[in-house]
Amino acid sequence: MATLLTAERGLPAELGATVTEDGVHFAVYSENADEVQLCLFDEFGTRETERLRLPGRDGNVRFGFAPGMAAGARYGFRARGPFDPARGHRFDASKLLVDPYARRLDRAFVWRPELAAPPSRGLDSGPFVPRALALPPETGARPLPFAPPGFTYELLVRGFSQSRPDLPVRLRGTVAALCEAPLLDHLTRLGVETVELMPLAASLDERHLAALGLTNAWGYNPIALMAPDPRLAPGGFPEIRAAVEALHHRGIRVLLDVVLNHSGESDEFGPTIAFRGLDNALYYRHAREDAGRLVNDTGTGNTFAADRAPVVRLFRDTLRRWVEETGLDGFRYDLGTVLGREDTGFSRKAPFFAMVAEDAVLKDRIHVAEPWDIGPGGYQVGNFPPPFLEWQDRFRDDVRRFWRGDAGMVGALATRLAGSADLFATDGRRPSAGVNFLAAHDGFTLADLVAYAGKHNEANGENNRDGHNDNHSWNNGAEGETGDPAILEARARDVRALLATLFVARGNPMLTAGDELGRTQRGNNNAYAQDNEITWIDWPRADRELVAFVGRLAGLRRTHPALARDAFLTGEPVTAGAARDAVWRREDGEEMEVRDWQEDGRRVLALDLTAPDGDGRLARALVYLNAGREEVLARLPETKTGFVLELRSDRPDAEPVPLASDHPLVVPARAVLIVVET
Repeated sequence: MATLLTAERGLPAELGATVTEDGVHFAVYSENADEVQLCLFDEFGTRETERLRLPGRDGNVRFGFAPGMAAGARYGFRARGPFDPARGHRFDASKLLVDPYARRLDRAFVWRPELAAPPSRGLDSGPFVPRALALPPETGARPLPFAPPGFTYELLVRGFSQSRPDLPVRLRGTVAALCEAPLLDHLTRLGVETVELMPLAASLDERHLAALGLTNAWGYNPIALMAPDPRLAPGGFPEIRAAVEALHHRGIRVLLDVVLNHSGESDEFGPTIAFRGLDNALYYRHAREDAGRLVNDTGTGNTFAADRAPVVRLFRDTLRRWVEETGLDGFRYDLGTVLGREDTGFSRKAPFFAMVAEDAVLKDRIHVAEPWDIGPGGYQVGNFPPPFLEWQDRFRDDVRRFWRGDAGMVGALATRLAGSADLFATDGRRPSAGVNFLAAHDGFTLADLVAYAGKHNEANGENNRDGHNDNHSWNNGAEGETGDPAILEARARDVRALLATLFVARGNPMLTAGDELGRTQRGNNNAYAQDNEITWIDWPRADRELVAFVGRLAGLRRTHPALARDAFLTGEPVTAGAARDAVWRREDGEEMEVRDWQEDGRRVLALDLTAPDGDGRLARALVYLNAGREEVLARLPETKTGFVLELRSDRPDAEPVPLASDHPLVVPARAVLIVVET
């Protein structure tokens, strides 16, 4: 029986498919299409049964109502209009288009040449494009009350659980695995406060990967921003909501890495699957001198026009849907500088930022920007407006260089340990505006950082041309795998020293899943195309001692006031007449002077911290960092109560031990010691 599609009782204010008791409303936005058609499919999604013009128009919204249509109907769109690349138009009715507001897809995206075939070839892409399912919204999900993210754990869902032997096979590599006790116990044991999930939106492999026999493991190539990828969450939002609730039950917040800077439709030669087919001129930014050429500030072939009202609305609705249907606590924004780009460049007053700050659902969530892209003026660390927090690559690079042994790094290290006021001490921000990390998904793993002096990305099929070249890494005497016990011990020692540095610094520490287990990617610092053992955590070979060490670090940071305080270190008294919040000391216990900071060969730094403990008293902790190759003797400062050596990175299993203040403290080479006042 033919489907009736009418403009009467239409709902143009609600884009996408809106399921009601008496039918389904459809609405799609396009400024330049001549006509938009609704394509309906049979219950299996194998056969296109009808193609109906959306009869209503309200401004640039095309809409229609299908009375009697039930939830679960499979659908897509086709758009008719000019194919005029010189003017930015690429309409092609032979291409089936996914609804940008789709909430679930019936299958995953798979690259096919038909998706990118030009109109002149007349190749119908319909058989190869996922169908959207018209479903009602899920309700009842609630985020946790707002708080800074604290210890954040960046997690690739598939890589995290794919090789976990104590999980049911059907759950491995999926979001549902995060509901399982073994993984939840691991996160609890580490002391994780926030999990940051790498992208879950339905994405498409880059076209060059198919010829190489590779697939995109990371998911930073989205097509349907509001629909979970069926490979990661085949049950859609309910599965994600269950995982979020399981993490919330453990007191762990959940962020989602979202890609709002580009789509998987790539450059002018890429596929037509959604935005390009609905209105290429609207959704993407085009070169001023050539409307047929897409701006490539992202390095992926296209860049969303994030300052245009319809695009901002799409992004707002995307974020709100994820929060309202899964209970997410916030987001991390890939290449977030794009979201502040206007025709004149980056602006803190860009429409997207204003929307987030004002929206009733979003304004109280956690928002973390990756504050750079590859476009002009793309590096904006420290320049994002509240409420945005920012990834901190300056922390990463300065800490790496200090421990590598670069000259003259103690001043830069002190700035990072103190909370990076040079970047974040504006607009009333605190150190928690910065997310400190040593390694992230993009780059070396922590273990590889101290085992490879150079990248080894040959498995990516690009002759090792891809990935960063300046990694500030070192190999401790051998490149890559080795059986030399001395080299292995040196590497393990360096990893623990780096981790201790991360957890004693002001700001939110972030660790990438597996770095606490000794995970290696065999020197690959751009493993996006390795959906295999390179990115899957090898749980059976996990370094359990390192896991315990990270747990101790996280616990000490969380509970000791001098380490947990969210305030920049200034060297000023913490309260009137009290000790200063920070004193930087030499090995002899005296305060650092200008000439000490300027000493290129200095490899040792001591930090004397004081902070209120909440009960009217002061708490004190000392941190000693020795990046040199020889141990040093340090004189402890005066104390009325005594000191305890609480934790030492050279001996991670050592129990706390009291210290005699009249005896020098031995600070081993390549180590961090944390001393607390009793």
